[in-house]
Amino acid sequence: MTRPAILSFTELLKPITWFAPMWAFACGVVSSGVAADTRWPVILAGIVLAGPLVCAASQAVNDWYDRHVDAINEPNRPIPSGRIPGRWGLYIAVIWTALSALVAFLLGPVVLLAGIVGLALAWAYSAPPFRLKQNGWWGNSAVAISYEGLPWFTGAAIMAAAFPDWRIVVVALLYSFGAHGIMTLNDFKSVEGDTREGVDSLPVLLGVDRAARLACWVMAAPQVVVIALLFAWGAPWHALAVTALLAAQAALMGKLVADPRGKAAWYNATGTTLYVLGMLVTAFALRGLGPVA
Repeated sequence: MTRPAILSFTELLKPITWFAPMWAFACGVVSSGVAADTRWPVILAGIVLAGPLVCAASQAVNDWYDRHVDAINEPNRPIPSGRIPGRWGLYIAVIWTALSALVAFLLGPVVLLAGIVGLALAWAYSAPPFRLKQNGWWGNSAVAISYEGLPWFTGAAIMAAAFPDWRIVVVALLYSFGAHGIMTLNDFKSVEGDTREGVDSLPVLLGVDRAARLACWVMAAPQVVVIALLFAWGAPWHALAVTALLAAQAALMGKLVADPRGKAAWYNATGTTLYVLGMLVTAFALRGLGPVA
């Protein structure tokens, strides 16, 4: 049986997509408040789990179950082009899922739980019978929690060697909620194809203009809640920093709403960058908080 070349294998796993969960994992590590002095091997293992393993597995799963659509829309991708031949795409997805679960198991029961949830969402997003990606509400939610909330939770759990502080869990969930709007930005470029293929992305369901406005509100509202919580938890300077970052995002959102399809990629490079910087600021705020009274 012909084996795929290493470059095609790497392309299938899409390293460019690993940044988001790795960043969220780092936020979890910071927010835990635990010194990293002697825990670097575990931290590095967690980073590998978040990006090159779980996220990469999700990319392989997605490309395998999208191979027929990709043959029409993106025939140069590794599977439809034949550079990943036969059923190798499925084999890689299964092997990478099993390897991810093994590493999660070695990092402890709480990390294993988070890893299993992330892998389950990865398969449910792409594979029948669920195919969550067919609906923008469910599909974007699955990706958002997998890219932001679960890695943040995992990073904090690895450092604490236990279930994280409830404040960390709340903040991770809030930033996951906001990431739902970020996921919507990726759908503006494929409205015609999604309509033709019966994919109910939010731009298809709501129309481009309404979906853009909704995405902005979904990205902004959780950050407002985070700001209020930081003030309430005694971290005013961090709250003001997140406020400034949100204000800059709001200024950019005007251009996004005026031209969603033309500015979605631009906003991803600008407004989303400000969003993830706010995540790190919030992580440092959590790091400075004392134990729950």
